[in-house]
Amino acid sequence: MLGTVRRWVAAAVMGTLLAGCGSTAGTAEEEGKAGPRTDVKVEPIRAARSVTDAKGVTVTTKAAPRRVVCLVALCDDMLAELGMEPAATNSRLLAHPAFLGKDEAARIPVVPGGFLAPEAEAILSYEPDLVIGLEDTHGKLAPALRGATVFWPVQPNSWEDSVGYLRDLAALTGRTRQGEAAEKAFRTKLAKAEKARSGKTALIIFGSDENFGVATPGNDVAAGLFPKIAHYPWKSRGVEGTYSMEEILAADVGVMFVETLSFGGPSDGKLSDKLAENPLWSRIPAVKNGDVHEVDSEVWAKGRGTRSLGIVLDEATAALK
Repeated sequence: MLGTVRRWVAAAVMGTLLAGCGSTAGTAEEEGKAGPRTDVKVEPIRAARSVTDAKGVTVTTKAAPRRVVCLVALCDDMLAELGMEPAATNSRLLAHPAFLGKDEAARIPVVPGGFLAPEAEAILSYEPDLVIGLEDTHGKLAPALRGATVFWPVQPNSWEDSVGYLRDLAALTGRTRQGEAAEKAFRTKLAKAEKARSGKTALIIFGSDENFGVATPGNDVAAGLFPKIAHYPWKSRGVEGTYSMEEILAADVGVMFVETLSFGGPSDGKLSDKLAENPLWSRIPAVKNGDVHEVDSEVWAKGRGTRSLGIVLDEATAALK
């Protein structure tokens, strides 16, 4: 039952079976690898009617897309960075104050069917020039949309992927200046955070009840930032992996970020409160020292774009000082 719950959580949030839901600490040599320093240089973006993204998907539009339907929050994030709004969305990301805020976001039509099963007929009723969805989750919609609109399946695994998608959408929409500015702002923020890298051990966990998963680089875009800004030893064990509270306790976690997930409605309490029922929870250094931070899962788990990741960096670096 536990494995089923974890797979459901991963599928609902990430649109795929998130390998990071079972993770463990790596070896001393592997832990905390930050990779190369982030380059703040931004290459010019040129407007185009056709782009081929980093995953090899070619997207062609007859004219610059103006009516975009978002089936994944990355789409909402990119449009916000480009100064656009979706024709419709199934994400709650835009309600965040750093985006439109609750009142303004309420103006945007919501696609019926939710994240896992958006209705093709409803999508087409918004007369979109472009529909952007998550490949693993929404790829099955492609036949129903073919001929009526352009469908772009995205699958970001890293911040570099997210930047690449932003650049491609900027090229398609002709909003090249906005795209370059958004990329520059994010790269600059990440480079600054790298220079002040914390020596504390950090951890991101997610879940909808007492069952939880660990977000790992390569599977979770936000988690991919953490080796650059803190000691983040967590490695994926694969989809069927398990993760125990004992292993978290042994890792001496100094700062913890908790994503409480909800499906279609308000969450039923905080994940951290539910995990507190485990007697080992109170022994984790982050818990002892009051360094457990409940974060907005719409931004941290689902956003994945440069604006969302910028918020993650702001909140994470503040907590890691």
